[in-house]
Amino acid sequence: MTLETFLSLLVFAFVTSVTPGPNNMMLFASGVNFGFRRTLPHMLGIGFGFFSLLLGVGFGLGALLSAVPALYTALKVAGAAYLVYIAWKIGASRVLPDGQTGARPMSLMQAASFQWVNPKAWVMAVTAMTLFTDPDRYTASVLLVGLAFTLTNMPSVSTWAGFGSAMRSWLSDPVRLKWFNITMAVLLVASLWPMLR
Repeated sequence: MTLETFLSLLVFAFVTSVTPGPNNMMLFASGVNFGFRRTLPHMLGIGFGFFSLLLGVGFGLGALLSAVPALYTALKVAGAAYLVYIAWKIGASRVLPDGQTGARPMSLMQAASFQWVNPKAWVMAVTAMTLFTDPDRYTASVLLVGLAFTLTNMPSVSTWAGFGSAMRSWLSDPVRLKWFNITMAVLLVASLWPMLR
């Protein structure tokens, strides 16, 4: 892969990672509801899970999904159902968690597992592998795609969690928080639309 191609890949990875989607909507809401520090495992889980998804797609799952379209449809439906469940939990939240309640941010493993049913993550992974892998140096190019997303992941997800965390004090008012959480829940569900068509 030439330096020019790798730089294009970095731009692609950053833009697709930082634009609104299920992960970023959840990180924004988590930043508000739990703060930046408590959202770190969620952020790291996205990076770890997406890297493993990229490797899976690059080393065979993409071909499997092309051969068995019903499997891809099942993944999209499972991902959509899980997102609706998460949106319901966010929308129903009415107070900022104080550590005494049972509310907790998403764990590293939950966030990593979610990447495997996240429709936007699948679209990003398949597109990246299609556009940026080189058949002559396939293994190396798959690993470079993974590296590009690893380098751009933390700055992308930190932006969303940090912005949510910065709004935490303003949203400590229960009425503002209620409408913020309802809005985030609606946006999370709406983020499915482009991927489920």
